[in-house]
Formats: sequence, structure tokens, C-alpha cells
Amino acid sequence: MKKQELLNIIDEELLDKLFGFCYTRTSDSHAAWELCSDVVYALVKAANTEGELADVYAFIWRIARNVYADWSEHRRRVREWTDAGDPALTLSSLICEEEENDDERRAREETVRNIYRRIAYLTRAYRDVMVAFYLDGQSIAQIAAAQKIGEGTVRQRLFSARRKLKEEVEIMKENTKITRPVVLDKIDYIIWGSGSPGWSDPRNVCYKQFSKHIIWLCRKTPKTPAEIAAELNVPTVYVEEELEVLLAGENGKYGLLKKTESGKYIINFILLEPDFFTKATELYREYLPQVADIVIDYVMTHKDEYMAFPYINRRVDFNLVLWQHIHQLSGVFKSLVERELKKEIFADVKKTERPFHVFGYVDHGVYFGGGCDGVNANNVCGYRKVYLENIYVSRIRKHFDCGLNVATESQIQMAIRAIEGLEVAALSKEEQETAAKAIACGYLFREGDMLYTKLLVNRIEDGERLFDINERFFEGGYLNESAKALAKRLGKMLRDGIAEHLLGEWMYANSLISAPLIDEMIEILISRGLLIPPEDGIGAEGCWMMVEK
Repeated sequence: MKKQELLNIIDEELLDKLFGFCYTRTSDSHAAWELCSDVVYALVKAANTEGELADVYAFIWRIARNVYADWSEHRRRVREWTDAGDPALTLSSLICEEEENDDERRAREETVRNIYRRIAYLTRAYRDVMVAFYLDGQSIAQIAAAQKIGEGTVRQRLFSARRKLKEEVEIMKENTKITRPVVLDKIDYIIWGSGSPGWSDPRNVCYKQFSKHIIWLCRKTPKTPAEIAAELNVPTVYVEEELEVLLAGENGKYGLLKKTESGKYIINFILLEPDFFTKATELYREYLPQVADIVIDYVMTHKDEYMAFPYINRRVDFNLVLWQHIHQLSGVFKSLVERELKKEIFADVKKTERPFHVFGYVDHGVYFGGGCDGVNANNVCGYRKVYLENIYVSRIRKHFDCGLNVATESQIQMAIRAIEGLEVAALSKEEQETAAKAIACGYLFREGDMLYTKLLVNRIEDGERLFDINERFFEGGYLNESAKALAKRLGKMLRDGIAEHLLGEWMYANSLISAPLIDEMIEILISRGLLIPPEDGIGAEGCWMMVEK
């Protein structure tokens, strides 16, 4: 018959016979299938050649024997390279060729135990093949199939991993730290956020000291998992798991670390180190007395304008009005400096765009600055739209976060109901208890038998001009020269101190550096008698709402 007709007789019965031939020569079903596949492949190749076959079955078994001979030689070479013998004997051979006495035997056993422990320090690619080959007893073919890589790749990784273990054996003997539990010094960050945290807030995955130390190591130079593991003295398997979490963040798109093209990891957000933060903040602080004097003068000159805004409260207190505006007023200088930096220093840098940004500094034991959160609600307590906002600084604790659900907050609902006045007698006992709590935290005040909202309230239609007076302060040129002088000094520090891939977020570094200015400005205004802080840090100060019927 012609060779091209060879495939017509390869049926299930012949395949069973070929498998039996292979199994008797391997005593391993997986290896038998591997050898059998090689035989069939050789037959397929033969079927694609010209020629006649006088005895087809003799030809088939000749092919099978030739393939087995080649396969055996190949396996012999593999064993010489990777050594598929008993794991304990194989690993011990990395240390010595023969044992001479009990002391040497005990030393070798301890070394083997250390090697097994050290396997955990290998990177995933090498660790997986070592565990599969030596501990799980899998063949190279099985490992290649399971990990979807070539057999040559498996052999190379086994060879490299064994060599690495052998090189480190003596280091492990000398370095007793390897056998001790890892102890991480405490390190903390203050990390702010800007934008919509609902998209993804990577801060939520950074709460362990282990995570913080990994970030710290990657703050300047990209690191491999193995490099991080070596510096922290932690098995690489744990580092790799933590890297995946820090890389993904909450939504898989924005994490505290990013992966470089070379497979290393680098920090993915602005994190200011203590020395840098202190030096840069001192530059801002030099201008604080001048800025404070100008702010105070502006506020007192325009006090009547601030008080003339159409609030709809029963009573309007200038102290509450000033608390409402102080966050913006204190930030004017920072904004002017940012404008100069953008124009003179970072004109060539494109801003990094994402829905949410995080940025922080190493904890100094003091929380600098503050923030503001706003929430919207619809169809609440007789109002079609409600907007609430609060600022928080060292002197003020925030009432709520930006993720607040007004529909579940009874005290805020009480404040909304009391905008036009609410009779105490009309409240149920449970509502009266809620009202008492709302009074305690500054949402309400009582006047006779009526309750009124203490928070500043205005109509949404007037909201666009709420901060017009502050805008005139920004545009008035009161602090322009000082801002230009500071930007010139600060710009070089920022340009040199921020990693190239984070330059598009330089403005957040400026926000951090200027943060102490807010608290210090507030303390000056308090010392001058312009501001009165809330008792125990919680009150109507810094919290307000806008409504629409």
C-alpha cells in the first residue's frame, strides 16, 4: 500500500496497542501518552511522503521502536540536566556528594530543610516548577502541560532555580535572620483623595504594614518581587500576592503601584518623604504672616457683603459664614502658586486624567490641613433637591463623608425639615430624641417651642454666587507677587523630587505641601478673635446646605 494511505489503518485498536507498547517501556501513564503521541506524530509525517509499503505493520512498529529510542536518549539528557530522582537526594546533592559522619549528615539535613524553606523565596515562575517537580513529583511534560509553557522552558527554570538555591546555601548558613520571623517597623501614611472615590479608591487596599513597606521600597526605584522579598526578608510568594492587590486597587485600573515594561513595580501616586515635605512646607510658611494679614484685611473690609448673601436661615451668624469661606480663603495663595507653577515650571507636562486621584505623605504624627465633602439628595423632606457640604480641619470634625445617603440620616433630615421652623410639640418621642442629638452636633437650635436649622442654608439658584467674594480676592492681585516668588523657589524642588511618570500629578504635591497653611491660618484668625471654633470640634461650623423646593 502507499504511504499516503497509512492513516486509514490507525484506528482505536491500533492506538491501544501502541499505548501498551509505550506503557511497558515507561511504567507511567502520562509519559506513555507522551511517547505514544510522538509515535503517532512520526506516522503522520511518514504518511505525507511518497513511497510504497510492503508490510505496513512492520513499518509501524519499526517507527515506534525508533521513536522510543530517540525518546529514551532525550530523557537521559534531561535527567542529566535536571535530575528527576528522589527530591531529598537531589536537593542534598546540591550540598555534598557523600556523607562521612553523623555531624555531616545532620548538617546536610538542616541544609536541605533550609533549601525547602528557601523555595518560598523564589519568584513565582521558578517556584512553581520547583514545587511541581520536586515536591509534587510531576514530570517535565506534566508541568509544561499544566502551566502552558514549553518543556524547554520548564527545564531552564529548574536549572536556574537549582543554581540559585545552591548559590544561596552558604549565605543562609551565615545569615541567621533568614530563620527569624519578619518584623516590620511601623510606617504610616496620610493619603488624601480628590475626585469621585466611587470609581476606585486604592487607599482601601493599603491598610497593612506589609503593604506600606512594599510601597515604601518602590517609591524611587522599580523593584522586582524577588528584590522586595530580599529586603523585607519575606517569602516571595507573599510579596507577589500583595503586589497583585496593590497593582489592581479596587477596580483593576488604578492601584497604588504600577508595573513597568520590564516587569518591575514602582509607586503610582505622589508620596512625599518627610525631609522633602518639611523643606517645601517651610517655603510656604515663610509667606504665612503676610498672607494672613491680607486675608484678615480683606474679610473685614467685605464683612457686610458676606453677611448680605441671601441665606434663608432664621439667624445668620458671621462666625458660621466665615467658617464656610475660610477653606477657600486659605487656599487662595496655594491656587495662585499653582497657577504660576503651571505657567512657568510645568507648562510642558500634561495633567494625568482619571476620575479619582490619591496623594499623600509619610505620617508626621500630625494630620495637616483638611478637606471637604459634598453630597446630593433628591426628593427629601419636601425638597426636590438638597446639597450638603462640610469642611474639616484640625479644629473641626466632619459631619459626613461624600458617600452619605441622606435617606438614612435622621438627624440631617431633621435639619432639612427645620429650615422654615418645626414645632417641638409636633414631634413624636422618637423624633424628639433625634432632634436632641441634632442640636448637640450643631444641626439645630431651639427658640421657644420651635426648632430651626443652625447650618447655613441658601437656595440652589443662589449657589453659583455663594463664593463670588472669594473669587474677587483670587483675581484681585493681592498675593500675586508673593505667589510668583514662591513658585520660582518651589518649582525646582517639585520638578526634581517627583518621579517622571508622576509629573502629571504635580499639582497634588503642591496641595500637600500647602496643607499646613490652612490650620495655621485658622489659628491666627482664632487668636485675633475673628473665628470661634466649635466646642469638642463638632458643630454647625464648616457645614452648610443648599435646597430647592
